[in-house]
Amino acid sequence: MRENARVAADFKAFKGDYQELVDEISELLGVPATLENRDFELIAFGAYDSDDELDPSALDPVRTRSILTRRSTATVRAWFEGFGITRATGPVRIPSSPEAGVYRGRICLPVRHRGVVLGYVWLLDGDPGPTDAQLAAAMEVAGRIGALLADEAEAGAGLSRELRAVLTAEPGWQQDMAVAELRTALGPRADGPLTLVCVAPWPSPDPDDAPAARTIPHTTALCTLPWGTSEQSLALLVRLRTTEVTAPALAAAGRLLKEAEGARAGRGGGAFGGGAAGGAGRRAGAGAGAGRGGGAGSGAGVPAPGNGARGAGARAAAAAAAGFAGAARVAGGVGCAAGVGDPRIGLAELGTVWQEAAGATRAALAEPRFGPVAEWARIGPYRLLTALPPQAAHDPVVGPLLSPTHRELARTAEVYLDCAGQAARTAAELGIHRQTLYYRLSRVEQLTGLDLDDGEDRLLLHMALKRARL
Repeated sequence: MRENARVAADFKAFKGDYQELVDEISELLGVPATLENRDFELIAFGAYDSDDELDPSALDPVRTRSILTRRSTATVRAWFEGFGITRATGPVRIPSSPEAGVYRGRICLPVRHRGVVLGYVWLLDGDPGPTDAQLAAAMEVAGRIGALLADEAEAGAGLSRELRAVLTAEPGWQQDMAVAELRTALGPRADGPLTLVCVAPWPSPDPDDAPAARTIPHTTALCTLPWGTSEQSLALLVRLRTTEVTAPALAAAGRLLKEAEGARAGRGGGAFGGGAAGGAGRRAGAGAGAGRGGGAGSGAGVPAPGNGARGAGARAAAAAAAGFAGAARVAGGVGCAAGVGDPRIGLAELGTVWQEAAGATRAALAEPRFGPVAEWARIGPYRLLTALPPQAAHDPVVGPLLSPTHRELARTAEVYLDCAGQAARTAAELGIHRQTLYYRLSRVEQLTGLDLDDGEDRLLLHMALKRARL
């Protein structure tokens, strides 16, 4: 508890301390300074107060973008790192390069702590530039910034651990203890309106690759959590002004989705966590696209399951649903999505809020119309479907319909049920003749043994098809 109280106090002090230290460097050298972490995310910048303030050459697009968007592009980062700033222990002078948008030369002061680079102080160079004595004094201040960044990283890791403990603890006394620890660490910030955002699949399994909470607006703490069997999700604890307005959470989710998509593009456009399952899903999606509007004989020769086939059907249903869900996800063009839980006051129901956020994310991945950012309150029947336990996910009767062979039949059945059983609307939605629709529906009945004129059978089929997307 005492350690968590120290973390809370440290977090309150960091932002002001960074600004004071950056201003100190600006005053020492007489030039504007900016501070970025090692991922080129802006932390603080000094006021620009010099004789050439209105000089167009001072309006450096790279510096302007860094200040306005609070980060630099990957191209800019690679260009600057090409001058060896990640290895440097002293000031590095970087010449101007108008073609790269760098109209003014730079001096980079690497910010290190115990030999590890944690950030960079950037100075606009001039003629004459700072003296060696001035730069030495600025490097001493950069060392103090390094110690502060190290302390913040330790505090952020503490909050990340506490948040992860709450979201992974079993309900009961274990979760209550974890909530108490997180409440102590957050201090007064724990008592206001809060919600959780889930972003998944997150592109990196390494927790160190997650952004700092400071760089995401309104975010108090964040951590990574397992998503499925091989992927990761990112959980954000977001402060709100009121439980009625979720705009800050939506903004934070949108910001992270852009970062995730950028990381995805940087890796060649492959799906996050692109293992064998991801590849299978993508291949299944291609097959779904090719089969759309195809012939009606896709299920020929497969007998309807009887009662004796239920055990085998249950096993087959789980395997078949993976391909069905993968096809649905890829067909919608969804790489990752975000979900927002219902806001609460305080931390007492944080476990429930996380289940809501994760459920909304799964709904957005399954149904792109909900995404890319879905709110729990707005996903309708998926609130019930996402709450079903894994063992209830796949009904054996529906299993044969979920196999890749019968994907077009499954889509036909789902659209038919979405259209409330109206044949004309369904045929128009699928772009097929009504007689083709009737043939496909008869094949669905043969495969499942269900009667589409029976309300309960239709309900079972509809729920099973929707649940398979999740």
